[in-house]
Amino acid sequence: MPSHKVSTLARLLSVSTDTVRRWIDDGHIELDPTVPGPQHVDGASVVRFLTERPELHAGSLGRQSHSMRNHMPGLVIDIVSDTVMSQVVLQCGPFRIVSLVSTEAVTELGLSVGSVAIAQVKATNVSLAVSPSRA
Repeated sequence: MPSHKVSTLARLLSVSTDTVRRWIDDGHIELDPTVPGPQHVDGASVVRFLTERPELHAGSLGRQSHSMRNHMPGLVIDIVSDTVMSQVVLQCGPFRIVSLVSTEAVTELGLSVGSVAIAQVKATNVSLAVSPSRA
């Protein structure tokens, strides 16, 4: 299972490194004891933590203050594959991105739950909506 530096995980989830360290101290996520050097967080424990807390998928992890320019780094939190296609779910800061790609691509990229990937979005049609209170 992949592991990630505390600072990398904080950036991916749009939280501070102190928040990630609190999650570690509180036992919500686990360190990877097999990685020497700076602390590394076990990717599977992060996925469990996010999965158990659906409110974190709803945009409460923080706000982006810059343009993502259609490249959003994130943590792979789920992969569902059949022989031809795979559904890959990324947690990109406060956003949950779902991508449908070939299973061959998932294999070639070496993706697994807990991996870091970058969602690259090319949208030819973007819909906008306003909240009911502003309509």
